[in-house]
Amino acid sequence: MPFTANRDFLNNPRMIKSAQGMYYTSVDDRQIMDATAGLWCVNAGHRDPLITAAIQKQAHELDYAPSFQFSHPQAFELSSKLTSMMPEGIDNVFYTNSGSESVDTALKIALHYHRMRGDGARTRLIGRERGYHGTGFGGISVGGIVGNRKHFGTLLTGVDHLRHTHDIEKNAYSRGCPEYGAELALDLERIVALHDASTIAAVIVEPMAGSTGVLMPPIGYLKKLREICDKYGILLIFDEVITAFGRLGKATAADYFGVTPDIITTAKGLTNGVIPMGAVFVHNRIYESAMENADAPIELFHGYTYSANPIACAAALAAMESYETNGLFARAAQLAPHWEKRLHSLAGLPNIVDLRNLGLVGAIELAPREGAPGARAMEVMKKAWNAGIMIRVTGDIIALSPPLIISEQEIDTLFDTLTEILRDHP
Repeated sequence: MPFTANRDFLNNPRMIKSAQGMYYTSVDDRQIMDATAGLWCVNAGHRDPLITAAIQKQAHELDYAPSFQFSHPQAFELSSKLTSMMPEGIDNVFYTNSGSESVDTALKIALHYHRMRGDGARTRLIGRERGYHGTGFGGISVGGIVGNRKHFGTLLTGVDHLRHTHDIEKNAYSRGCPEYGAELALDLERIVALHDASTIAAVIVEPMAGSTGVLMPPIGYLKKLREICDKYGILLIFDEVITAFGRLGKATAADYFGVTPDIITTAKGLTNGVIPMGAVFVHNRIYESAMENADAPIELFHGYTYSANPIACAAALAAMESYETNGLFARAAQLAPHWEKRLHSLAGLPNIVDLRNLGLVGAIELAPREGAPGARAMEVMKKAWNAGIMIRVTGDIIALSPPLIISEQEIDTLFDTLTEILRDHP
C-alpha cells in the first residue's frame, strides 16, 4: 500500500466499503466523516449524482479514444471550460492522468520552451525544501521531502532547492497567510548567483504546500518570487494539484493570491477524485513558441496512453458543472471564517505547537514525542477513525481538508471530536 505503514495496517486495518456525501461507511457499518476529501480531491463530496450520471452515459457512448493523432469532442469541450477558469493569458492545456504526471509534464514543457527558443543552456530546475510534487523521478527531484528521496539514488541532476517558508518561531498560530517570511523568496537570488540565471529553466512551488504539512506562503512571498523569475527570464510553475478547484474558495490559488505563473499543474479535484486525471495549463506564449519554433511536424514529443480519456473528460466536465451549480467555490470562501474559528479553538490543548489555516484547509502541528517522531499524530489518527472521523497525518502534523459541501454543524462535530481526543492524548 502506498505511503502506508503496511505491517501496522495489517494488524489494525481501516477498511471502507461505501461512501456518500461527507461520509464513508466502514466494513463494520460505521459512518466515518471524511475530513480529508479522500486525498485532497473529493471537493464535491462522494457519489455526486452529476458526475456518476456523466460517467455512465460516456461509458455507453465512447469508452476510449487515442489521443495520438486522434481525439474526441469532450477533450476540446473540457479544454474550453477549464481554460476559462484559469488566469488571463493561460489558455492552453495538456492532459495527464495524475498530479505526478502533471509535474513531470510541466518540467518537460519548461525545458522544451527554452530549447525551442534557442536557449538550450537553461536546463536547471529549482524546487523548494519540503515541497511535494508527486512521486515520479522529476517530482521527487524538485521535491524536498527527505523520505520521498533518500532511497532512490541521485535522482535528476541539475536541481537545486529554495529554503522552505515554515517558521513556527515567528508565525505560530497564524490565521491565514503568515506575516513574516516574504523575504525568503530572495533565496532565489542566491541560487541565481550560484548557478547563473542563464542555466535556470524554471522554479516550481506549491502556492500552499499541502502534503508536507499545510504550509501557507508568507504575505507577499509569491509576488516576490514572480518578480525575480521575470527579472531573470525563469519560468514559474505553480503546483496546484491540491489548491485548484475550490480548496481556497477560488478556481486556482493563482487567482486567490493574485499572482499568475507561467504553468499550472492540476489533478485531484479535476474529476472530484472519481477517475484519475490531470491537466497542465500553460501561458499562451509557451504554446505559441512551441508552434512557431517546432523542428518537426510533432511539436512536443510527450504524452500518455490515457491523456484526455473520454470517461475522465466526462467526469471532469460534470465535476465543473457540480462545482458551479452548487456554488462550491463560494461556499468554501463563506465557510472559511467558521473553519478558522473552530480550528483555532484547539489552542491550549496539550502538545499542540501550531495551528494554521487557509480556505478550507487546516493543520494541527503536535510536538514530536521524544524518540518517536510521528507516533503521537499517528495515534490521534487511529483514535479519530475509531471516533468516526478520517483525518490525514504527515509526521506529527494533522492535515484537514474536507469536501466543500461540509456544513457548519459538521465543522463543529469535527473539531469537538478532535478536542476530546487531543485533550487527553499523551
